Amino acid sequence: MRRLVIDTEHQSADAIAAAVEVLHAGGVVAFPTDTLYGLAVDPRRRDAVERLFALKGRDAVAAVPLVASSLEQAALAADFSEAERGAAAAFWPGPLSIVAAANASIAREALGGQTTVAIRVPAHDIARALARAFGFPVTATSANRSGQPAADSADGVAIALAGVDALVDGGRAPGGAPSTIISFDGTRPRLVREGAVPWDRVIKSLR
Repeated sequence: MRRLVIDTEHQSADAIAAAVEVLHAGGVVAFPTDTLYGLAVDPRRRDAVERLFALKGRDAVAAVPLVASSLEQAALAADFSEAERGAAAAFWPGPLSIVAAANASIAREALGGQTTVAIRVPAHDIARALARAFGFPVTATSANRSGQPAADSADGVAIALAGVDALVDGGRAPGGAPSTIISFDGTRPRLVREGAVPWDRVIKSLR
């Protein structure tokens, strides 16, 4: 595992560049988000997604969420309705994932047999910088073995997932609940997973 520590702006640029090289090579990168540490691979590469699933011990029918640097970049991976774009404008950057129709470029293995993908723009500089430098949204499934507690620190990732190719050490993540996930039935939001953004806040904001 290559540990890429970020303490200064210069180190940040070097660490992100090194992490992007790993992603382009089909590797797995652990990185901090505005909730917990996540695992990034190129969601367009079947081999990278399969390696991610094997590392986590994840069921192949479980889809993986993505993070992007902006709504514009998120639209490279998903086709957003007007209602979904409205939710993105209200809550991004932040811990609200929106389920939208997946672009054909996303590997089927990343979708868990579905045609949709959960995606968000996180409120975390390192997470957004990684996606921005890569040029496409990346996966952001929690950095842990499936069924085990999710890691909120680089040390926690190193203990739980020694097989990660690169670990972007940006200090402790905020922790707490994972992102809230919503989908839309036409213009009506539906709660898929309770998380960091309270459901009543979502409902009030999208009226």
